[in-house]
Amino acid sequence: MALAEVMGELAALGTAQTRKTFAAHGAPADCYGVKIGDMKKQLLKKVKHQHDLCLALFATGNSDAQYLAGLAIDPQKMSKKDINRWLSQSSWSAIDETIVAGVAAENPFGLVLGRDWLAADIVKTQNVGWLTYGKYLALCSDEEVDRKEVKALLQRIEKEIHRAPNAIRYSMNQFIIYVGSYCPDLTEIALKTAANISEVEITLATKGCRLPSPTVKIQKLKENGRLGIKRKRVIC
Repeated sequence: MALAEVMGELAALGTAQTRKTFAAHGAPADCYGVKIGDMKKQLLKKVKHQHDLCLALFATGNSDAQYLAGLAIDPQKMSKKDINRWLSQSSWSAIDETIVAGVAAENPFGLVLGRDWLAADIVKTQNVGWLTYGKYLALCSDEEVDRKEVKALLQRIEKEIHRAPNAIRYSMNQFIIYVGSYCPDLTEIALKTAANISEVEITLATKGCRLPSPTVKIQKLKENGRLGIKRKRVIC
């Protein structure tokens, strides 16, 4: 498919109600409002693994096109330069956190990118760094986990989370959940970190939404015997 053809189909699939919903969560004006289920059903197979087309879709800056690009691209074929470009081109937090972090985590340079981004002073970049590293832990083998580094990151969270910017407080909280859920030998440390942090004050885009509790999420997995079960994909 040509870029113009895909954009036309995305525009046709969008609805005013979905645009309104996405806008309430922070979506930019350049958003058709396509439901993810409709996108997967109607367009994903037509675009999947067309590398150049996916890059062109993301470069449009349109929220729906960026999400489709992330679903359709093969992360293994992305260069570090490509992924860093996506981080700079990403139109809003949902694309940062779902697509950019997910594609990075599934890429051979995922851990490297996560580490690089965690060292950044830019809020957007560090935010994606926490989520990339966390999603990487959901995918990698136990042998690939740098336990010393992960413990140090948990200590960093404990020291910084209450004075961190809003977005980073969210991603740090998610990182604790990833560690506790996917690294069983670090579960108790993750739970201890969550207990020491206690309540985290955060402003979420939609009224009534609450920050997930690491303790509740991890304990539920533990009770269901699902701790440490790795994921095949983190892009969804």
